[in-house]
Amino acid sequence: MSAPYERPTLAPSLYAYAKGLRDSDPDGPSPRGGHPVPDSARPRRRTPGLQYREACAAVTGTLLPLLGALDVLDLGHAAADAESALAATGVVRERTVFAAAAAVEPPEDPADRALARSFARHLVRSGTTVPGVSAGLGLLSRLAEPEDVPYLRVLGLLDGLVHPVDAALAPLDREAAALVWLIHRTRGDELRALVDTLAAGDRAAVPDRLLSLPTEVRGVGPEVARRVAEAVGLAGLLRAVPDHPGLLARAVWLLGRMASRRDYQAEILRYGEAVDLYETVTALAHLLPRDVDHRARLLTLALELHSGASHLLPWPPGRREALHRTLLDTAAWPGKAPVGRDEQRRADWIRRTARRLRAAPQDPPRFRIEVAVADPGDPDVVETRFLIDGRPLVPEAFGPGPGESPERLLDSGALRAGPEPREVRLAEAYCTEGCCGALYVTVRREGEHVVWSDWRRPGGPDVRPDLPAYRFDAAAYDAEVARAEQDHGWSWPARHTSRLITAGLRDRPDLLTRWGLRQGWISTDFRERDTTVVTFTGPPLGAPGRETERGEPPGRGAARGEPPGRGAARGEPGRKAARGESRQFLWRLPDDGTPPEEQAAAVLRRLAEGDPRTYPELAG
Repeated sequence: MSAPYERPTLAPSLYAYAKGLRDSDPDGPSPRGGHPVPDSARPRRRTPGLQYREACAAVTGTLLPLLGALDVLDLGHAAADAESALAATGVVRERTVFAAAAAVEPPEDPADRALARSFARHLVRSGTTVPGVSAGLGLLSRLAEPEDVPYLRVLGLLDGLVHPVDAALAPLDREAAALVWLIHRTRGDELRALVDTLAAGDRAAVPDRLLSLPTEVRGVGPEVARRVAEAVGLAGLLRAVPDHPGLLARAVWLLGRMASRRDYQAEILRYGEAVDLYETVTALAHLLPRDVDHRARLLTLALELHSGASHLLPWPPGRREALHRTLLDTAAWPGKAPVGRDEQRRADWIRRTARRLRAAPQDPPRFRIEVAVADPGDPDVVETRFLIDGRPLVPEAFGPGPGESPERLLDSGALRAGPEPREVRLAEAYCTEGCCGALYVTVRREGEHVVWSDWRRPGGPDVRPDLPAYRFDAAAYDAEVARAEQDHGWSWPARHTSRLITAGLRDRPDLLTRWGLRQGWISTDFRERDTTVVTFTGPPLGAPGRETERGEPPGRGAARGEPPGRGAARGEPGRKAARGESRQFLWRLPDDGTPPEEQAAAVLRRLAEGDPRTYPELAG
């Protein structure tokens, strides 16, 4: 017998189809990845080559005439006509149809608004095609009422409608929307167990399911952490069972994951209960054990309140500062002595970061530069942050990624305001500029002022407002840049060694170019922070020494001290350049305890003594 989804004619609408699948196994687990929609529900694309704006215009042009005539139309027939007309446009991608429909302004007249709502409900509840239902969901996203929630939850079981349902459901019921998203997006057994528990309505088992979630960075990313927090109602759950063993620590961990910038958006700013959760965990933070792990996670939250995206949450006057002080004081309390090298590394980070946060000015100047180093226990980027009038610039002006590394902005002198205007990249998307964009500014000096203007955000979505030109007192600006360039208190020995090597090669590029080699990224290994990695590219050993064409440039992760590509990390040959053969070489230098100045000097001496491609430590 055919599976239900292979016999769509048995279901008069996608809603009835989804409801039939649910009712056929009401006590079964939630479907992994959702149920597939019938093939007949996806019309064939008949108008190839439409750009996004053109596709949106086609959808809007279909819906507007119908919406304008609803008072004289039978709504059921109008919905059927809309589905046929949408199919004729050839626009089949549900996200495009949803976005175009959601952009349609609802009528202001209450009677017309009620008609539009009824029309949208006909499309959602009776639609037989993905574009038709997506259009209804788009219209309903601005018109829905609580009675629509059960219908949206049922449609959320279908793969292909998860994004429209999520967007339409979230304003009404964030917990339900998060559960729909998790049903489709989670694969790990621990997460699936939590999803099944939530779907079954077994709230008593939720705390234990939360404690079973994997704590590796790749196990739960920032968006997954936000969706989990929304689905379980984390702040309320924590207040309901504050004595549950381990739940407070798990809430702190999830909040820290949401604040991480290792994702395509600042998820903490999308979490509607972020302020409530910060208040709750801060009030209970003194109950956590005084070990390095918990102290480091609390300090991460303090750091994000100080200069990260969490600073931008809708805080009541004075509350952010009060929570920051409490978290900082709690994290800095002496605790259990660290055990092992990893704990010692994190303890050093706690002391270093707490000292810097306490030394930061309480009343920040107009322009402030800070370097933020993440907890070594949760590898993350090392970024340069900018506070303008006390507010973090990058998370407010650019969402997809963190600020550039201090090596790129401070060690290079890129932020100095010279006689000629200079364009500087302040931030890059988590996934690279070519994918989701970057943030650029032009720095120029105008008499007694330094001006940041002519902002560019290439490659990213055009959804953020234009940025103004910022004018700074030139003397104060120069002093702040000089202070930041000379402030190395954020660094650790291996990172300091890498910066000294970079400076040495800046002064003597011939140490590599005489062998036809080009300097690559030089930083600390992302997962082995006590190891300095020197990379360069050029002809393989045995090829004649020559100046080669530029090979593949280092990615954004390399510039921030993240590991090279998987092949390079295994010592496999790098990619070939467009013309001529080129390899990437890696020289790994574990910290041996000697001062960074001596280690860097030894590296430069060895580079001066012979061909670096012959070193046994190199892979290429």
